[in-house]
Amino acid sequence: MQNSTETCPECRGRVRTRGTEAVCTECGLVVAEDGLDRGPEWRSFSDDDTDRKRTGAPLTRSRHDRGLTTEIGYKNSTVRLTGRKRRRVMRMRRQHNRARLSSKAERNRVYGFTEIRRLVGALQLPENVRDRACVLFESAQSEDLLRGRSIEGFAAAAVYATCRASAVSRTLDEIVERARAERAELTAAYDAVNRELGLPIGPIDPREYLPRFASRLDLSMATERRAKRFVERAEEKNLVSGRNPSGVAAACLYAAARDCDERVTQRAAAEVADVTPVTLRSTYHDLQE
Repeated sequence: MQNSTETCPECRGRVRTRGTEAVCTECGLVVAEDGLDRGPEWRSFSDDDTDRKRTGAPLTRSRHDRGLTTEIGYKNSTVRLTGRKRRRVMRMRRQHNRARLSSKAERNRVYGFTEIRRLVGALQLPENVRDRACVLFESAQSEDLLRGRSIEGFAAAAVYATCRASAVSRTLDEIVERARAERAELTAAYDAVNRELGLPIGPIDPREYLPRFASRLDLSMATERRAKRFVERAEEKNLVSGRNPSGVAAACLYAAARDCDERVTQRAAAEVADVTPVTLRSTYHDLQE
């Protein structure tokens, strides 16, 4: 029971609070009778209020527990609790965090998934690539492929393999540049995953690189369409087999830009594809023949 300084709106008498009820001691008027939350009944897990949800956060394969983690928060405990109770909650939070990861394999999975999410964000890849890469990493761990190998290398290899299987144009050098693993670690992990799991990965189509390279070189849609025809001509002449697909795409864009009277240097086209100008010129001369 609590006394309140609030006055009755009818008789100006004293209002006494009992539980969730506030009653006037003079006239008996019930001023308030419930403690309902009058706020919105929805939540938003995005940056704005356009995507309203009336349930919890959606399940995701990019978390080791599918996103069903229960956490002891910091906000209310640090503000309302003091002294012995606050230290008790801190110990409970610490023990809870330790109990969430019951084995070393689960800790490795958490670290690998975190690295995959970081790498996907750095490369600006879609969410489906992130989720499929996490599933691939978990499959490799289930097959005991991580033993004696780098977790960072397997995380980068999972992202690269998913990009290959999903026809998302990212070169090996782009992955290595943003990964926390060396090129040798990535290639060793990728070879192990491809060999043991039998990934549905075929040769890279140079056409996958054309839109991104054309955007970086500020080329028109007409030039990009003409570059696609050059790629088809290169496939007919068997110029794609055994060559770097990104170099073939850059050479086709360079040839198309020259035909469309757009100014692009060989060095600029080669830098976009991360190849040498010599590689680009070799493919370009073969196309002209």
